[in-house]
Amino acid sequence: MDPESVIKALLDEQELTYECPQPGRYFVTLRGTKKLQTNCWLMVQRHALVVEAFVCRHPDEAHEDVYRFLLRRNAKLYGVHYTIDDVGDIYLLGRVSLDAVTPDEIDRLLGQVLETADGDFNTLLELGFASSIRREWQWREDRGESLANLAAFEHLIRPSRGQDGPRVGTDGG
Repeated sequence: MDPESVIKALLDEQELTYECPQPGRYFVTLRGTKKLQTNCWLMVQRHALVVEAFVCRHPDEAHEDVYRFLLRRNAKLYGVHYTIDDVGDIYLLGRVSLDAVTPDEIDRLLGQVLETADGDFNTLLELGFASSIRREWQWREDRGESLANLAAFEHLIRPSRGQDGPRVGTDGG
């Protein structure tokens, strides 16, 4: 089977949401838990299948810590690696020979993209956007807004239990 047929068959079998805006280009939406969705391109080129997924915009702060994390994480990834674009936005990028395009290989690559983007998302936010998270938390607290979707970052606000009042999800939060 040609690579495009393999890709389409796997995406349909896995019931993944995708578009094919032109032959050989598949825009796939992968559902996550921390990062609610990761948009991923599968692009059939002359000699390779290219996988590209946006993970996070360029960090506001602690660039060195973010890039150190990305480089260390690259050593543990299968088939994809972290990279940045010209403005510093963070992506996952991979390339596999067209000869290696099988349903199992595409499944492994998409699984690695999802596991990585979703699994690393909060860490990237903590490292690169801690000040913004703190400001958002304070803004919501001041206005009595829900803190539910910031609960994963409470340790940035209240480093240890019992300090500075109630925790999210208790009577005070």
